[in-house]
Amino acid sequence: MQQLQNYINGQLVAPLAGQYIDNYNPATGQVYSLIPDSDEQDVEQAVQAALAAFPAWSKTPAEKRGQLLMRIADLIDQNLDCLAEAESVDNGKPLKLAKSVDIPRASSNMRFYGTAIQHFASEAHYMEGTEAINYTVRHPHGVAGCISPWNLPLYLFTWKIAPALAAGNCVVAKPSEVTPMTAYLLSELCIEAGLPAGVLNIVHGYGHKVGAAITAHPKVPVISFTGGTKTGRAIAATAAPMFKKLSLELGGKNPNIIFADCDFNNALHTSIHSSFANQGQICLCGSRIFIERPLYEKFRDAFVEKVKAMTVGDPLEEGTKLGAVVSEQHMQKVLSYIELAQQEGGTILTGGHQVQVAGRFAEGWFIAPTIIEGLPYNCRTNTEEIFGPVVTLTPFDTEEEVIQYANCTDYGLSATIWTQNLPRAHRVAHQVHSGIIWINTWLLRDLRTPFGGMKSSGVGREGGFEALRFFTEPQNVCVKL
Repeated sequence: MQQLQNYINGQLVAPLAGQYIDNYNPATGQVYSLIPDSDEQDVEQAVQAALAAFPAWSKTPAEKRGQLLMRIADLIDQNLDCLAEAESVDNGKPLKLAKSVDIPRASSNMRFYGTAIQHFASEAHYMEGTEAINYTVRHPHGVAGCISPWNLPLYLFTWKIAPALAAGNCVVAKPSEVTPMTAYLLSELCIEAGLPAGVLNIVHGYGHKVGAAITAHPKVPVISFTGGTKTGRAIAATAAPMFKKLSLELGGKNPNIIFADCDFNNALHTSIHSSFANQGQICLCGSRIFIERPLYEKFRDAFVEKVKAMTVGDPLEEGTKLGAVVSEQHMQKVLSYIELAQQEGGTILTGGHQVQVAGRFAEGWFIAPTIIEGLPYNCRTNTEEIFGPVVTLTPFDTEEEVIQYANCTDYGLSATIWTQNLPRAHRVAHQVHSGIIWINTWLLRDLRTPFGGMKSSGVGREGGFEALRFFTEPQNVCVKL
């Protein structure tokens, strides 16, 4: 059975304690590889390697740093098929999704920041009448800690490490212990690309051991984390008293608002995708669908019909629409929320159960795409993050009403609005408390734009120059002429 290794100081190494964690294929429910059960000793080794590499890396010209990131992007492109299959097997997502979205986006992340750093400008301010000038320089912090989640493994792993490396930091990174495979394969590509030893270090293991050690390490002054809000609070509790710079991209409970004057076919087709892509395991999925009452029955009936036809099964099969959820524990969590929805008065229109797939997938963790109606807008099912293939349908009558519905949760990551009335689209967008608003589309991303949420959906922004600002420290120099 394959044993993954940590990537520390330019080499693939076993965990110092010699302990490993079972890594499961969600579609079969079987262990198929082992990952390092690392601890604070491995993190210390990685931090020391990063500290040793930092002086040379931070002084490397931005163009050369960018060229190395571009070389890694080229290698990701060249290994698309291998990486996509590894992501599908490790995560349970359909191969088609990994091949068309996850792996290409990982390449784009490296390529984007490989070039963006060459256009990252500082500022100068001339003080009229005083014969003085101020100029601002931005210095890399040193060692950046990057902790990424299991739902979009390589996609979000590179989203963090690319700007950190481009800005001149060295990185100690922890991928999710649930989906470690593509981060391990990336470490092999970094060696092939010639990335200097210690610039990027990847330490595998549990969050309460590796993630906690990275967060608490006094020589790691900046932490970027994507994951659950509960874990984000724990990270903040450790990092805040140490005055660390924090970026937290946390949970979402996103509204999908559909007005009666929408482009019906576009809203219907896209809502199926925004509800169930990656088995609903995307922080941006629209799990609360609010439909203006005159359109409610028409949309509900067409939506249910199309969702009933979705194929759940082998992630590697071309026709599969939904693969397995990521773990047995997560499957049980999602199923418990479906049970809660019924206790809260909801009616299941389709789905609502585990799916038994024949053959070698009999023990896999599959859930039927589930649609629920008849729930109060502010019940637990409608306000707590489920993070699975479960959506609720709720009718509304007025703008004021649906804005109240949309804003009733502790989360504020994204929202989608469907209407042909442009003034209304802007009016509603400005009143919904979400960091990202899509109008008549979903998940259309421009990497130059700020990404992040309001309220309990996070702190700070990723993307574009926002990420490069986060991974650098501004310093003002005033010169009297």
